[in-house]
Amino acid sequence: MTAPGLLISAFASGGGKTTVALGLARAFRRRGLVVQAFKSGPDYIDPAFLAAAAGGAAFNVDSWAMPAELAGAILDHAATAHLVVAEGSMGLFDGAPECGAWGRGATADLAARTGWPVILVVDPAGQAQTAAAAAKGLADFRADVRVAGVILNRVASPRHEALVRDGFAEAGLRVFGALPRSAGVATAERHLGLVQAVERADLEAMIERVADLVERHLDLGAILEAARPMTRAFAPGGRLPRAPAGRIALARDVAFSFVYPHVLAGWRADGATILPFSPLADEGPDPTAELCWLPGGYPELHAGRLAAAERFRAGLAAFAATRPVHGECGGYMVLGAGLVDAEGVRREMTGLLGLETSFAARSLTLGYRRATLQAPIPGHAAGAVVRGHEFRYATVLAQPDEALAAMTDAAGAPVPETGSRRGAVSGTFFHLVAEEAR
Repeated sequence: MTAPGLLISAFASGGGKTTVALGLARAFRRRGLVVQAFKSGPDYIDPAFLAAAAGGAAFNVDSWAMPAELAGAILDHAATAHLVVAEGSMGLFDGAPECGAWGRGATADLAARTGWPVILVVDPAGQAQTAAAAAKGLADFRADVRVAGVILNRVASPRHEALVRDGFAEAGLRVFGALPRSAGVATAERHLGLVQAVERADLEAMIERVADLVERHLDLGAILEAARPMTRAFAPGGRLPRAPAGRIALARDVAFSFVYPHVLAGWRADGATILPFSPLADEGPDPTAELCWLPGGYPELHAGRLAAAERFRAGLAAFAATRPVHGECGGYMVLGAGLVDAEGVRREMTGLLGLETSFAARSLTLGYRRATLQAPIPGHAAGAVVRGHEFRYATVLAQPDEALAAMTDAAGAPVPETGSRRGAVSGTFFHLVAEEAR
């Protein structure tokens, strides 16, 4: 039997899911419980915070991009835990327009498949009893998704809380507690996205403050009693991704931090040695590695330092002359010829590909991606179909190299972005999650 679990969801993004999930993970950890954290859907920022709060890796589970067997292998990490705290994405039922591997990528898909009860974080700003009516609609929307109750967030006053609670009593939905508006904990943002956990010098202090808030205002005993073990099993025999090489040089610093935990766990389980290096510290890849991988992150915020990192650039060029190099999103941009930052200054990148990108005129591109590879990338053969997601603000100015893949979105519509390749160097704007079963 797996650990009992809970899914923290909401009406929409920005409702307070992360605050509540962090607080619960740390509060139960304080009580001596081994907490395993998960995140529904594609995301790099929240799992890093959840990992810090729970004290161990937090894994993504994605019903659109992951085969059920892979999702089952990831969820096996809960086997040695006392409690699972899983954070949803967007609103409870929000997902792709078409079904993917075993769902649309919605939090509700994960709730239905695992049987974990949902706790809704409800922000009743500008409402009273109406908040309960909206929550009741979510609770009744799918018969295979069970809402155990709600946590009220950013409640304006004791009178406001009393009115809101009256509505939930009438709707028959349990209220596990209410967090006051004045005690809210904001997550820092920047013009290109959220600040990463590794960038916050006050990370531990912030998590402790959130846990204090949760302990003061929520009924932790009732929340723990609401948790349930996973009841709907995934197909057995699943395994994490295989390592694409025995020794992998991995760019790893605040500019290159977007790597899915299930990918790293799979590489290590397959016996690979991961050799981290920091381009920001002007380090090149380990010369004994067989493969170099540049993940995504925020290299545009450090473009000047990367342009001046001569040892990194020379080391990467020497490596690429004899061995494969692959980059995702930010890593792909660094493999390109140039990057124009938000101030309009062009910074020279490594030039291993001809890609030119710009943040001077931002244009948001995001969504799930299904790619049929026209050439191999590390770990995946030509002709393989892989799934992932794209999230970028960069505008493509030039992409002169050969196309790497034929790409579609979640609805099957063609996507003009194809990634590119030159010799043993390849890159894509989309972050790879998993290969489809053949």
